Amino acid sequence: MAEQRNSTSEQGSGTPFTRPGFVVAAVLVVVVVLLGVIAAVRIGRGDDVAPPPTAPMTAVATPPATDVPADPSASLCDLAGAAGKETLAAAPTVAWEYQGTTAYPTSPQFGPGRSAPEGYRFCFQHTPEGAAVMAANALAQGSDPEVGARWAAYALGEGRFRDQLLTEIGTVTGAPDTRIKIAGVRILNYDATTARVDLATRVSSQNQNLVLSAVYELVWQAGDWKISADVQRPLDTATIPDLSGYLPWGE
Repeated sequence: MAEQRNSTSEQGSGTPFTRPGFVVAAVLVVVVVLLGVIAAVRIGRGDDVAPPPTAPMTAVATPPATDVPADPSASLCDLAGAAGKETLAAAPTVAWEYQGTTAYPTSPQFGPGRSAPEGYRFCFQHTPEGAAVMAANALAQGSDPEVGARWAAYALGEGRFRDQLLTEIGTVTGAPDTRIKIAGVRILNYDATTARVDLATRVSSQNQNLVLSAVYELVWQAGDWKISADVQRPLDTATIPDLSGYLPWGE
């Protein structure tokens, strides 16, 4: 499948959608609150845009060791599935609920299968569908200032950049009128151990609109899909011209 994404670093400055102010405001919750790992969204001609100030997060413990299944391929909440599939034949069939103004998918088959006392959802099926549903839940949970930091402390997997990434996670004020809507999904890579999930989203902020690709680097750890901490940019965003190449998906 031909790659459809247009990197923001390749965009010119002729439209408001590629200017630093708009892009940072429009995707603030996706880029900074979600993981805080993209300290800048590369736009213009390769220039970095510094992120707004962040506040320290409160770390949350991962589920106790007794929750981790003995079989490394098994789901910690017993969501059975064919882990060997390599892509999506169709967008997952799900129900849509709202977290704030952002819709997220939920399914008895694909997850989330559990909710933590701290308020976040976790446990997804070990399939491409489960990875897609996890990424879409990440979009909603990470953009919620009430649970985003606590969710990220669980959702960020073990890896060489984990400590560094955790120090960059924070809450962000500003852009209260930003709205994010999932419009499509595709799997860029899947091998049962890792997954690259590309969500097409429609983002509106300050009466302007943007179509955005958000690519999540996921890893299967401790019976659940986690955000990879073995890469410094586990979330990559870019503006895209349309939804070509994506499976339609959304509420």
